[in-house]
Amino acid sequence: MAAPTGKRIDYDLGHHGDVEVGAGLIDLAVNVRQAPLPDWLGGPIRDSLTRLDAYPDGTAARAAVAARHRRDPAEVLLTAGAAQAFTLLAQGLRDARHPVVIHPQFTEPEAALLAAGHRVTRILLPEPFTLDPAAVPDDADLVLLGNPTNPTSVVHPAETVARLARPGRILVVDEAFADTIPGEPHSLASRRDLPGLVVVRSLTKTWALAGLRVGYLLAAPDLVRRLAAVQPLWPVSTPALAAAAACATPAAVAAEESIAHELTARREHLLAALRQIPEVVVAGTPASSFVLLKVTDGLGVRARLRDAGYAVRRADTFPGLGPDWLRIAVRDAPTTDAFTTALAHALR
Repeated sequence: MAAPTGKRIDYDLGHHGDVEVGAGLIDLAVNVRQAPLPDWLGGPIRDSLTRLDAYPDGTAARAAVAARHRRDPAEVLLTAGAAQAFTLLAQGLRDARHPVVIHPQFTEPEAALLAAGHRVTRILLPEPFTLDPAAVPDDADLVLLGNPTNPTSVVHPAETVARLARPGRILVVDEAFADTIPGEPHSLASRRDLPGLVVVRSLTKTWALAGLRVGYLLAAPDLVRRLAAVQPLWPVSTPALAAAAACATPAAVAAEESIAHELTARREHLLAALRQIPEVVVAGTPASSFVLLKVTDGLGVRARLRDAGYAVRRADTFPGLGPDWLRIAVRDAPTTDAFTTALAHALR
């Protein structure tokens, strides 16, 4: 069973996959889908550039996102990327007495909490990274976890995550990669019955919009107002708002589903290739657009892969993991085949 950590280990919480990428390297370090924008998305973004003389108005985008998740617009807060949501939570919930972050997971939530002066309890899930709600202290009044989780690619059953919700507690679920799973069976985005639930979503992964900075959170109206009060004026640009509205349409959701199925096939191809390399251990049961690997001399393997032309994500910056862990983004079959060949050589 996972438990609160004892001696605190310092991790580089500000390290992210984009710094791994360099000129001439094939990018397996960033979990953003590599694809051109479809016309139904690129068109509204381009059209919005003719309206930059006016201040951004998020009314239409907020309504579209609310309809997509069968919620009221008052339950939606649009953000400059999902990462901004964690800063707002850390600043807007300064009265939280016992914040808990369940690791390994995206490091920005803890980094934002620490920057806002919170003292954070870490819960470290052991391999295969299965969530145990009983490991979270009863007095935790702010709990944060990812689902599916970056970097493990493990998805926690919706009802298991729901067991963490209770009166007097804010439960924050980072669903930045929820749309990578066909049907989103474990998403809580449409749940309005769980007290204190906050769901954070990103549009940058599936739709290759990392440079546009667009995301949102879903929560009860009073909590949305509280977080909006610490948000900068006009935080989401007009092009980002156009993207948010376009990505919330039924046609976009259908396209998202098709992409998730394609991703599943690509991930299975990657896993099959990795199983042919005896020195590689795949962590947990991958469910998203990336896979966590354990190898001997992970940092050395990473360096040799760079020499071979591949950028992969070091995972020793995630609490609970060490230097032998590497995160690999799922790509198309030819890229996977070439990469796994290079990986086998790097392990020799």
